[in-house]
Amino acid sequence: MSIRSIIQDLRDELGSISRKGFELKMGHGLRSRSHRVVHDALGPPLVGALGQSCWANMPPELLRDVLVRIEEGEGSWPVRKDVVACAGVCRSWRDTMKEIVMTPELSGKLTYPISLKQPGPRDFPLQCFIRRNQSTQTYHLYLGLTQALAADGKFLLAARKCRRPTCTEYLISLDADDMSRGGGTYIGKLRSNFLGTKFTVYDAQPPHAGATVSRSQLTRIIGPKQVSPRVPAGNYPAAHIAYELNVLGSRGPRRMHCVMDSIPASAIEPGGMAPTQTEFLHNSLDSFPSVPFFRSKSYHTGSLSGSVSSLKEEKLVLKNKAPRWHEQLQCWCLNFRGRVTVASVKNFQLVASEENGSSNQEEEKVILQFGKVGKDLFTMDYCYPISAFQAFAICLSSFDTKIACE
Repeated sequence: MSIRSIIQDLRDELGSISRKGFELKMGHGLRSRSHRVVHDALGPPLVGALGQSCWANMPPELLRDVLVRIEEGEGSWPVRKDVVACAGVCRSWRDTMKEIVMTPELSGKLTYPISLKQPGPRDFPLQCFIRRNQSTQTYHLYLGLTQALAADGKFLLAARKCRRPTCTEYLISLDADDMSRGGGTYIGKLRSNFLGTKFTVYDAQPPHAGATVSRSQLTRIIGPKQVSPRVPAGNYPAAHIAYELNVLGSRGPRRMHCVMDSIPASAIEPGGMAPTQTEFLHNSLDSFPSVPFFRSKSYHTGSLSGSVSSLKEEKLVLKNKAPRWHEQLQCWCLNFRGRVTVASVKNFQLVASEENGSSNQEEEKVILQFGKVGKDLFTMDYCYPISAFQAFAICLSSFDTKIACE
């Protein structure tokens, strides 16, 4: 049998199982086609059936060759679910896939849930979009699969707005149907001050080596289980966002300033590195404990690669790119390269600030851009050194009302 025939037979078997397995309602909410999370997984019976087949006993060299070709051929969603399915066959397949699948920084692809906590590609942005539901105060982040934003994309993250007496919080989850802080898929939140001019992004787990939790609470209830104190869980500051007050009422877009607590300023320099999370610390995020889908290949080692010392190393500072006044249109304009079509004070582009000592070329590179294309539809494009989680949280800050900044 030729290698091409082997790959085709394997894809057919994976495809028939995937069509059944991905429709199941698994542990944390694979409820509908539009709300399937990145960590689509096969159920234990289906995985067991495939794991006991002849595919589980392939020679290591042949297995690696087959899986490499599948990973290269299934480069985009929804067919990329076959790559996730391969990691669920058995331990040897899982270990091989962990070696093959690269981080988004290197591959430009989102595969496992932990990919949402890892820096984006260096050479091009990942194009995503956000759907807002004003009646439920929820926001859903999707990976764009086509240029048509009206079509459904690959669901990535969801957030729910919670108003408090002194602040507003946006709880961020991997599950579109469970956006509570006590849920097993909670990964972080965004919190504002009373005026809505300053925001803090909190990660549910340490975003870098040496990160300190903002509260003394070392345990957190997740569903019926309690996380061990040995597993850090809490509010780890990942970024601080500030909008300048506009007390004079001058015309122009909002001015924002973003300090990335978890990313060193050296990350944007040639040869620089950004901290890269390689696994979730809470096992409850796994659909079935024997098959952790939450690691991907990285050239760093350990669960938290890279480090940021708040005392010794400067943090990366981002600012919104200054727009230019268009005399003919009589408005402020930015080049969104066709990704934004509706004028709004929410629209922005973030670039590296001169405070980092960066070059002009680095200051001109757009790291995150966000803009309106419909009543409740917005685009979000991000790249290295920030992650999808960080980008989504920063964009959520733009939705909050800021009377003193406009």
